[in-house]
Parts: sequence; C-alpha cells; structure tokens
Amino acid sequence: MIPEPDSLLLRGKFLDSNKGVEKMTAQTKVENSVDPEKAALNKRLETAFWGLFLIMLGGWALIPDETIPKGAWSIGVGLIMLGLNAARYFSKIRMSGFTTVLGILALLGGIGDMLGWADLDGALLLIILGAYLILKPWFEKQKLFGKAENG
Repeated sequence: MIPEPDSLLLRGKFLDSNKGVEKMTAQTKVENSVDPEKAALNKRLETAFWGLFLIMLGGWALIPDETIPKGAWSIGVGLIMLGLNAARYFSKIRMSGFTTVLGILALLGGIGDMLGWADLDGALLLIILGAYLILKPWFEKQKLFGKAENG
C-alpha cells in the first residue's frame, strides 16, 4: 500500500516541527543550566535560615507580648529574610526578589511599630512594589534576582 502524498507531507511537517522543539529545548537548557554547587549551597542557606526563623517563632510563642517591644518580631523576620539574601549575594547566588521585598516590608513595618506610627504595612507594600517596578529593568540587567541555582 502506497501512503497518500498528503500524509507524507503532514509527517514531514510534524518531524520538522519536532526538530525545532528539540533545538529550542536544548537552547533553553543551556540558558537555564543549574550549577550543582550553588544549588547545594542555596539549600544549606535556606535550611539554616528556616532554622533561625523557627527558633524565633518558638521564642515569640514562649515570651509574653509585654516583654518584647511592639514590632520586634517583625524586625526579626525582616532581618532573617534580608540576611538570607545577603548571604546569597556574597556567595554569588542570585537573590530571591520575593523574600527581599517581604524582608524590607517586615523590617520597615517593625520599625514603624516601634516608633508608634500607624499601621503602615499596606502603604509600604504599595510604595515598595512601585519602586520595584520602576527599578526592575536595573535589577534584571544586574541579574540580582532569579532562581538561586542558576549561574
């Protein structure tokens, strides 16, 4: 039985399109290659900072609210998140934009609470998100944020 010319044409297009997908996948793999050393270091850093966070959370549950100044816990969370990203930065690992923004918000919100300012978390969120959008092209050019495991 001889195949119809239309089915051969369709098979050819399908095969050619498959090769294009394979080429595109190979290019994507090269661009997003994972450095196993950076991935392992990032995992250790995240584990250590999760440990710090859980210890602080346990302290928050044990210590009465009147003992610690208002905003201290928010400052602690902010410092932990910013500390994780500082450790990533100095280890030449890309920082997480999400935890950086949350860390800044927590730190500024805690300082605002300590100074007795009104609850500014919502306003700060909008200001910081707006500043991030304005500075996003610079962040992308500097390659400061992204997947930590990628070079």
